[in-house]
Amino acid sequence: MNNSSHATSQDSGVSAVAPKEGGGFPNPGLPPHVHRQADVSPAAEKRAERLVAGMFLLSVLGTAIFIAAYFVVTPTGTNLFAEEGTSQALWWSNLVTGLGLAIAVFFIGAAAVHWAKTLMPDEEMVEERHDIRGSDETREIAAGIITDGLEESGIGRRPLIVTAMVASLAALPIAVLAPLSTLGPLPGNKPFHTFWGQHPGQRLARDHDGTPIKLSDVAMNSIFHVMPEGLTEDTPHHLEERAKAATMIVRFDPKFGKNPESLANGVEGVLAFSKICTHVGCPAALYEQQTHHMLCPCHQSTFDATDGAKVLFGPAHRPLPQLPIEVDDEGYLVAPGDFPEPIGPSFWNIHKDK
Repeated sequence: MNNSSHATSQDSGVSAVAPKEGGGFPNPGLPPHVHRQADVSPAAEKRAERLVAGMFLLSVLGTAIFIAAYFVVTPTGTNLFAEEGTSQALWWSNLVTGLGLAIAVFFIGAAAVHWAKTLMPDEEMVEERHDIRGSDETREIAAGIITDGLEESGIGRRPLIVTAMVASLAALPIAVLAPLSTLGPLPGNKPFHTFWGQHPGQRLARDHDGTPIKLSDVAMNSIFHVMPEGLTEDTPHHLEERAKAATMIVRFDPKFGKNPESLANGVEGVLAFSKICTHVGCPAALYEQQTHHMLCPCHQSTFDATDGAKVLFGPAHRPLPQLPIEVDDEGYLVAPGDFPEPIGPSFWNIHKDK
């Protein structure tokens, strides 16, 4: 007879851990400590010190590149690599300022990591855990450990590293102060006027190639990103005008429309709305065909195209401004005028006299 009721945990395939008082598992201890090259060679230690200092100084160089690029590689002003006010000028400005800031931040982190891995003490220490609040004697010992750690880190006897570190950390905030120095002037009434209003009757053109759009080109449940046909790279303040004039058109069956006034400003269910989100100005350029909702990917503000781009969800506080559109004699979509209200993020004086 099989007496399975008396089977041990080992017999049933379950492993058991021996209690501590019975011996438990032996403490394997720490592996033998392997000294780093900088621990045994003064020359290697000096090389590591110079390398850490060099990386901190590279951070200073990155900050200098950022500040210089901010003033001499600008999108709409002085640009050493491209004609001012062009898309290439914007590309070069983003590239050079971005690289400068990346170098400044990266080499501070790289220097700190290399300093810790090559020069700071790396021996492992183990001690029994104790109560959170120790005795006064224990607290004095802890303070002594911190003091010893600072001494062992070499801060006091490595002036080259300390000087380079302080220089890099002091230079980095200047990269923030440089853009702040150029803030202003206030925009005034600029958000109230876009390029659409400068030349009434402009055709709506595809954003990517500038070709005008006919009503027959706009399929049901489609979306187009458009610009005024007359807005080219030769236009004064080209980038600023493009940013303000960015528009998208959608088309849906007019029977789904919930806002008669909005439908009246369109043509056969084709409506045009500002592409600039009224929250903080991101491009609200995502479109859901089944619900006819437009979404801003930055903070998920959602607008209903069938209801005059009314806000359905998110932090935006007002609908996307709608651009009235018509059809000319040749069947092209045209804008008879400007947006009836300011584009972009909401602001307190929205009803200011235009």
